Amino acid sequence: MESHELDVVEVMELTPVFIVLTAIVALAAGTLGGVVGFGSAVILLPLSNFLFGPRAAVPVLTIAALLGNLSRAGVSWREIDWKAVGLYLSGAVPAALAGSLLFVKLETAWLPALFGVFVIASVPARRWAKRNNLTMKAKHFPLLGAVMGFLSAVVSTTGPINAPFFLSYGLVGGAYLATEALGAAGVHITKALVYGRFQVAEARELLAGVAIGVCMIAGSYLGKKLVTRIEPDRFVQVVEVLLVVSGAIMLGQAALALT
Repeated sequence: MESHELDVVEVMELTPVFIVLTAIVALAAGTLGGVVGFGSAVILLPLSNFLFGPRAAVPVLTIAALLGNLSRAGVSWREIDWKAVGLYLSGAVPAALAGSLLFVKLETAWLPALFGVFVIASVPARRWAKRNNLTMKAKHFPLLGAVMGFLSAVVSTTGPINAPFFLSYGLVGGAYLATEALGAAGVHITKALVYGRFQVAEARELLAGVAIGVCMIAGSYLGKKLVTRIEPDRFVQVVEVLLVVSGAIMLGQAALALT
């Protein structure tokens, strides 16, 4: 990790107010993810990039998202479609492995721009997939997993694009949330193993990922309580606005880093 990135982390770690604000953002992101099934890690990406630098932001959020997804799967464990999970992971795990190996060799300076473009593009991509009423069958899950696994390794998370495919398979409510979350968790485990092997992040950054993940777990349980009381479409609109804002912030961070 570059020295100026390390200095930012040290300063922010000594600011209790900022730590509390980070926990609140993580809790809010986890709650949104618990309601609509996506968006948690992407919303946290600009903050992680600012705190830890673009190289470490992905593994930090990988750990956080892993915990968040496992908790989301846990609250609706009995509703998981195990066949869909297995088929998805059959394509996702090898692709995530390949994508993670590519990520460790990418030029750090361009990562925030890559993140920002992907995050903003995920909004129209998700809408396109939903608008075209995609018919998802079991045989399509290995291919879906391969594409999403590779992208997730490079840009941290693919939840906004992944979601419509799981929904079009006929999964709703807890079944959708838990099945998609468990598939994503398998991808994050693969990525975490590769990142650990190549020491992409330092120990304290991984601990930060765990701390953020714990806040997301609390948000997942809160989201589970809200999902039966609040219209999910309203939350989707909120998440999409936050995704665009997050992407714009990432592009701004990239522009500053390249000047």
